[in-house]
Amino acid sequence: MASTILKRATSSSMKSRVESLLIGASRRSYASVAVGTDIVSAAPDVSLQKARSWDEGVSSNFSTTPVKDIFKGRKVVIFGLPGAYTGVCSQQHVPSYKKSIDKFKAKGIDSVICVAVNDPYVMNAWADKLKAKDAIEFYGDFDGSFHKSLELGKDLSAALLGPRSERWSAYVVDGKVKALNVEKAPSDFRVSGAEVILEQI
Repeated sequence: MASTILKRATSSSMKSRVESLLIGASRRSYASVAVGTDIVSAAPDVSLQKARSWDEGVSSNFSTTPVKDIFKGRKVVIFGLPGAYTGVCSQQHVPSYKKSIDKFKAKGIDSVICVAVNDPYVMNAWADKLKAKDAIEFYGDFDGSFHKSLELGKDLSAALLGPRSERWSAYVVDGKVKALNVEKAPSDFRVSGAEVILEQI
């Protein structure tokens, strides 16, 4: 009887913690990065890893892409999400950008980029599964350093995800943030989708 009550209490406590992280409002709705921020200066010496197979990683000597090479002299739409293969990310976030890629190109966007705190091999397999690699560039922020630099990191340990990121999007021109959208909670999908940022370009 006591063990049953304990299990119920533990289950209820865990459910509350997960809901507060994924469903309820986040304690920090806004990051240090803001409109006007130079992402290259905010994340100095940070590199991302382009999605690739293991063999491609070996043949490239596990090369990385400096943040400055992604943004300098270019018009970029970038969106970050909690993780590959997760629900909202797979069913809504990435598909919203995939189906809008022609609209972004028509507005002169050089690249639409998806970044998550995952390794590049997981990002590659996920991109293949979503059939989105021809439209979107996928990058792994394998150690979370990019998101930490922008204060867009999020601890999702209660959902067994560990250190991850907020759900967000940005329009960046030559490294400068022109528009930024950060969801109040990682499970929300209200302001970070393609439709919203298309109106901001």
